[in-house]
Amino acid sequence: MPFAMLPPSPAELVRRRIVGKVRATFNDVAAGQQPVAISDDALFERDSPIRMVHSGVVSMMVGGIRSLLLQMLHPHALQGVLDHSDFRADMHGRLRRTARFIALTTFAHRDAAMTAIDRVNRIHTRVTGTLPDGTTYSATNPRTLAWVHVTEASSFLEAYLAYVRPAMPLAEQDAYFRQFATIARALGADPVPETRAEAEALMLDLRGDLVPSEAAREVARLVLSQRPDGTPVAIQRALGTSAVDLLPAYARTMLDLQRPGATALPARLATRTMSEGLRWAFRQR
Repeated sequence: MPFAMLPPSPAELVRRRIVGKVRATFNDVAAGQQPVAISDDALFERDSPIRMVHSGVVSMMVGGIRSLLLQMLHPHALQGVLDHSDFRADMHGRLRRTARFIALTTFAHRDAAMTAIDRVNRIHTRVTGTLPDGTTYSATNPRTLAWVHVTEASSFLEAYLAYVRPAMPLAEQDAYFRQFATIARALGADPVPETRAEAEALMLDLRGDLVPSEAAREVARLVLSQRPDGTPVAIQRALGTSAVDLLPAYARTMLDLQRPGATALPARLATRTMSEGLRWAFRQR
């Protein structure tokens, strides 16, 4: 006589509920969108640095907020958002689409990854316009794409180091940049860093392209105040505070953001707790 299957334990039911809510946050469930399937034929092999860094749900959210704040300091990237997206009404949608692109290019079958890259490249050809000073801009500009890439790569890694694996060896950090460079080059970015030191040098070089503006500060306020439906305010504030805490001082000054004071420690503790909880829910090491 076969044994009857035991019902899931309370802990397992909690785990499943957490996983379901997270997947609903990052996928357009109403449109029938499914989570990205993890493939052994992806651009990057399992357990490689880029797949480890990009698997941290909470650290990727913190890094994503940090990178958006930095990107809005580049006048070309900022104007592209102002002219070609409905970010005020759909900030969550923008963040969700970015997260899905990262998931596809990191974890999905390499054919799906290249299809996603080709789609973004086609979109970028239509993102053109003129800055308030009359300068033209294009989302295909290699130097602008280099800033977008290096802010993403650096932000994702900094958040991973802060909230998942502080002792990640420098050799693995360098490998992360080398792997992420594959995607950046396919998108047309140039120059593209292949080590942590090169990334830090590139960010220093590109700082001369950055411009503080009221528009950038407005986007920053929206990024830090927007939250997905159903997300508790305390979680949104903790993630935003953690992202601002990781910003370089010059970026906080240009965006008129104060370095978190008394709120920094509880935000870090809350973010680390969320990170550990989701890694448990997704059965990550």
